[in-house]
Amino acid sequence: MNKYKYLSLFLFLTGTTLSLSAQHHLSATAQRLEQRGYVNVQTMDRSIFVSLMYSRPDNFTGTVLYGDLREAYLHPDAAKALEKAQRRLKQKHPELSLKVYDAARPIGIQQTMWNKVKNTRKWKYVSNPAHGGGLHNYGLAVDVTLCDLKGDTLPMGTKIDHMGRVYVWGRALHNRRLLAEVMRYGGFTPLKGEWWHFNYCSRPKARKYYKLIK
Repeated sequence: MNKYKYLSLFLFLTGTTLSLSAQHHLSATAQRLEQRGYVNVQTMDRSIFVSLMYSRPDNFTGTVLYGDLREAYLHPDAAKALEKAQRRLKQKHPELSLKVYDAARPIGIQQTMWNKVKNTRKWKYVSNPAHGGGLHNYGLAVDVTLCDLKGDTLPMGTKIDHMGRVYVWGRALHNRRLLAEVMRYGGFTPLKGEWWHFNYCSRPKARKYYKLIK
């Protein structure tokens, strides 16, 4: 075996080892998502920040829903759209970035979320899994905001996941409009009443062409 064949074999084995090592450090939920073809958004663009709000108790349910998930996954179609939105934002404002607070959500976790809110006033903000769930459950929706290069979020008028209408103006309104602009450029549609929530497609289209995350 000549030196080039040795080098090729070394690179192959090294790459395989690194791949297995990276997979080993993924949580069980992350591994299942990757096995089913969903994409970690930070592998598409490492400049995107991620801070999953349901991995912490400081969300509107008041409890941790993602026990082992820390990465944001999307269907490849939606991941490419988010990457496009990030590129657009960087073209306009190199000092800013997108920051993801929620992305793909398995339907089992959706059920847990629904159980938390179904007997409260918050039920209308959560898709009932008995009716097929929402676009998060297909990896086709993302909750996102703007931040600086340190990851510090910009003023948006309310915290993410704020349930209720608040009149905003000035810098917060400007930031919301910028976020909506770049997300639309990427191919997303804003959800009325939730400035942070963006859908890649309609729910009927998702049910027809995409698979529910189980």
